[in-house]
Amino acid sequence: MVSTIEQNRMTRALELAARGQGLVEPNPMVGCVLWCDGAMVGEGWHRCFGGPHAEIEALRAAGSRASGATMYVTLEPCCHQGKTPPCSEAIIKAGVRRVVVAMADPFPEVAGGGLTQLREAGIDVEVGLLEAEARTLNAPYLARVEHGRPWIIAKWAMTLDGKIATSDGDSRWISGEASRSVVHQLRGRVDAIMIGSNTARRDDPLLTARPAGARTATRIIVDGRASLPIDSQLIRTLDEAPVLVAVGSDAVADDVTRLADAGCDVYRCDGESHLQRLRSLLAELACRKMTNVLVEGGGRLLANLHRIECIDEVHVFIAPKFVGKTAATPMGGNDPAEAPHSAMRMADANQLHRVTVRQLGCDVHVHGLMKSRL
Repeated sequence: MVSTIEQNRMTRALELAARGQGLVEPNPMVGCVLWCDGAMVGEGWHRCFGGPHAEIEALRAAGSRASGATMYVTLEPCCHQGKTPPCSEAIIKAGVRRVVVAMADPFPEVAGGGLTQLREAGIDVEVGLLEAEARTLNAPYLARVEHGRPWIIAKWAMTLDGKIATSDGDSRWISGEASRSVVHQLRGRVDAIMIGSNTARRDDPLLTARPAGARTATRIIVDGRASLPIDSQLIRTLDEAPVLVAVGSDAVADDVTRLADAGCDVYRCDGESHLQRLRSLLAELACRKMTNVLVEGGGRLLANLHRIECIDEVHVFIAPKFVGKTAATPMGGNDPAEAPHSAMRMADANQLHRVTVRQLGCDVHVHGLMKSRL
């Protein structure tokens, strides 16, 4: 039976780890606390990519008091030389007596090696304390390492009658300033922001974080025919953030060259169907070590991501407005022939998990995770 005291100590490590969100990717978020003789003697977290790991921060804070201490760390200590030396060796050298780990690290160069090295040095090692919480915290990292794709965050604003635009395609602005501020915060911590070609042409968006966040997101346009206009705001602001245009294998060479000459990074997706190309793109983004991707529409792109079960997290902003008539919906415009059908019964509908609801001005913000992804 795990004591409440030990759970509280690991909870503190998880709280510290979360401070690295948007700063440490493609690395995982990690927190660490050291306890000795009933007192906390050191704590730390991974603050930025390329910087000291959480264990090193905690050991430095503890100094000589680390000898004989128990370490609570949210992820298996690394045992390989990367941008920093192995944490496992530092733990052994410091004389830590016991290490409690929330979860093992599936990264191939670690994958149990850190735990083995600690045990071989005579350190008492325990794994699994608050593992579910640790996996939830680092779900984006796990999606990339275990499943070979980024964590997909779907975002949309809609009216009370479920529309994301009028029948003429106008969508500015559905949500209020408070909601848009939250979206800019999201943009400032992700690796990429993705939209479809229709959204790019209709809205001519910037897709930048204002004010700037910890990360500068690559702006991705899913544009099978390489039709993005040269005079779009995306291309005119290439000096502010890169643009990646994902085109189909049948895109006209002259159109591809036109975008590449303008400064866009053009990626030809493999596959004949939209869904196959989308899977190809996600695999490529994972190879580029992109961990979090924010998808802002349109309806067809969101529908296709839903069909291949690649939406992991959802942010919906609901405005107290009605559009009426026939207009775009958040996951409309999909082709039933391209994938298995959607839920035919309400009992089969996908259910969000860890749902939060809050009011932002006159809007309602609903946030949740797809339960099947955890």
